[in-house]
Amino acid sequence: MTNNIIKTLVLGTLLTFSFSNAQQKPKVVLDNFFNNEKRENKETKALESWHYTWNDTTNGGFSLLGELFQKQGAEINTLTTAPTKKDLKKANIYIIVDADLDKEAYGGKANLIDTKSIKNLVQWVEKGGVLVLMSNDKGNSEFENFNKLAQEFGIHFNEDSYNRVQKREFEQGKVIVPAGNEIFSEQKLYMKEVATNSVKSPAKELLSAEGKNIAAIAKIGKGTVFALGDPWCYNEYIDGKKLPADFTNYQGTEEWVKWLLKQISKK
Repeated sequence: MTNNIIKTLVLGTLLTFSFSNAQQKPKVVLDNFFNNEKRENKETKALESWHYTWNDTTNGGFSLLGELFQKQGAEINTLTTAPTKKDLKKANIYIIVDADLDKEAYGGKANLIDTKSIKNLVQWVEKGGVLVLMSNDKGNSEFENFNKLAQEFGIHFNEDSYNRVQKREFEQGKVIVPAGNEIFSEQKLYMKEVATNSVKSPAKELLSAEGKNIAAIAKIGKGTVFALGDPWCYNEYIDGKKLPADFTNYQGTEEWVKWLLKQISKK
């Protein structure tokens, strides 16, 4: 049977996907609308998306995270518009990271999470979608509208900042994972300048820093929501170059990726 090829122009790069061959592949979609930072490419001078994107190989990029998903057999993609019902039908996992403030957004005006997007996402999760919400800390992330979405699942991101690290005092950013955690094995993770979160049913606490909850999980219908107050798995903190060897962010990220993909199979 001839494969149906869909060609999508994303961020100036032509990406080709064969959905016939990849029908069984989990589809991981990364938001690039609510997080929409752009900069000029030094070589081409063209504007390009950066900061928590799959194709960003710099410290603040998610290129290594994307590779981890692909290593587990997933297909990664990017959504540059607000999520419609049609868009979400093509996603098993949808990730929103560091929703923009106006000062960060391309054009100086952030794309805020709106009522329609919230409704679409809630219905999608209820049907089995896996939603990942990662904020940043106070002053570096939009909270009001991001929380309107998170609160649908019993989660509220607090506009604060914990685990503040002075220069290279990395121990100030430690997050100790005790035995018995639902996602991570017993280890030491690094999460710097983290927003805490408050939870109520159906959400439950997952990780703590400085005695404050910083992560949560919620089961909604057939779906799952994961929330964390830091984009902790970007290149700088999982490439093994900067952190002392006793921090295990790469290992933790791999465990997290496997857990997220496992939630799909539970639908």
